Amino acid sequence: MSILEIATAINEFCKIIAMTPLEIFAVIISIIGVTLTVKRSMWCWGFNFVAYILYAYLFFTFKLYGETILQFFFMVVNFYGLFHWLKGKQQDHEIRIEPISPKKVLVQMLITAIGGLIFGLSLHHFTDAALPMLDSQLAAFSLLATYWTSRKHIATWILWIFVNIIYVGMFFHKDLFLTAGLYAAFIGLAAFGWYDWLRVKNKQSQHLFKGI
Repeated sequence: MSILEIATAINEFCKIIAMTPLEIFAVIISIIGVTLTVKRSMWCWGFNFVAYILYAYLFFTFKLYGETILQFFFMVVNFYGLFHWLKGKQQDHEIRIEPISPKKVLVQMLITAIGGLIFGLSLHHFTDAALPMLDSQLAAFSLLATYWTSRKHIATWILWIFVNIIYVGMFFHKDLFLTAGLYAAFIGLAAFGWYDWLRVKNKQSQHLFKGI
């Protein structure tokens, strides 16, 4: 089979399942990025950055402007996360899980909800966004979850579980079926991330206690 025939077959397959090669590639890169994040690998930031670029273009074509803008914020937080993880690794020689107080969680979530509301109203009045309020709230809380990831807070995985559940429904509504499937897989990865980070956190706490 020639390269042209293979390319034609791939394009026909994408048409049948209503997906583009770009969406397929973005899904693959995203899965690798999240998996590396769960394993606390520094490489996660590189794969995640590529995924943000791909999805910025993809979401723009589907008029999900909140998600499009979110990808650029993700890029900024991505560099912050890379710097923060590198700094922590140089100090502790590993990626140490950091605690976050319930009060700080509530305050940050309240600020995020207000910011999402303002962003949603802006999208509603100034753009032709398909789902402005839902899109903006998901974008805001995704940004918060990414910030918590950069700070190595285990609560990031719990937030991602709830956010991804809603994302699945939204992407099905927009006929982004593979992306909906990706976010369904993200729910499982987030649950595993919570379990794995909790295990690591307990292990790190035991080592710290023994060192006292």
